[in-house]
Amino acid sequence: FGGVAEMGDEPTSPKTEFLMAIAGPITSLIIALIFYSLAVWAQKSRVPTPVYGVLLYLGAINGILAVFNLLPAFPLDGGRVLRSILWALRKDLKWATRVASRAGQLFAVILIVLGFMQIVQGNVIGGFWWILIGIFLQGAAKMSYQQLLVRQVLEGEPVNRFMQANPTVVSPDLTIKQLVEDYMYILHYKMFPVVAGGKLQGCISTQQIKSIPREEWASHTVGEFSDSCSRENSISPDTDALKAVEIMSRTNRSRLLVIEGDRLVGILSLKDLLQFFALKVELEEKA
Repeated sequence: FGGVAEMGDEPTSPKTEFLMAIAGPITSLIIALIFYSLAVWAQKSRVPTPVYGVLLYLGAINGILAVFNLLPAFPLDGGRVLRSILWALRKDLKWATRVASRAGQLFAVILIVLGFMQIVQGNVIGGFWWILIGIFLQGAAKMSYQQLLVRQVLEGEPVNRFMQANPTVVSPDLTIKQLVEDYMYILHYKMFPVVAGGKLQGCISTQQIKSIPREEWASHTVGEFSDSCSRENSISPDTDALKAVEIMSRTNRSRLLVIEGDRLVGILSLKDLLQFFALKVELEEKA
């Protein structure tokens, strides 16, 4: 789910998608024409050869970039243009993304094969570049489709649908050694809520424990190192599940406290979200 927090919102219409996708290649093409025109002027004006060479090189690079980005291989701009057309035809963003993603993966395989052919023919460096670009494009195409699925599955779903309603809690009087040996090593959780007298005090995780020398674990308590509740480690039950994923990704946490006022009502774990996502995709992907 890490990439979900980094990607932008999906376009709201095929037209918006098309205009956003075509803008990049057009910009590169315009820049290429400008540099090529300057190179022609430099050649006629007898400008020093190095200057002419740089202008011609910049024009060629931007021209190649424009053509490459227009290839119908998602998530390149050309692939997004393809998706916008498919989306407009069938009114189904998920289907259009799946087809465009597969086109991107197919093009990636072609690049990898061509790369190996280049190596066999003796162009080792060029061949490796083709292979690396193909591998990167293949991964990006798969990830882009998965990101869309995550958004469609989790967006709009409240956190209380996925949380564990009766989580294991620890006392602030517990020693760090007891926490590690009796809770973390047995339950395999990286974070535990800290509760005293039925009131939530905060939480403690492996992030705090790593700062304590092992030989001092028995002489320190959980209450000394627990974090208070904040936007970084807690959310409300009605928070959008996709927002929770973004918080987990940004803070590198796999569990979040679900609180209502000053009361702990549950724990949201990345594992539970992953299991729901996998099940949802397995049951509905063919639909």
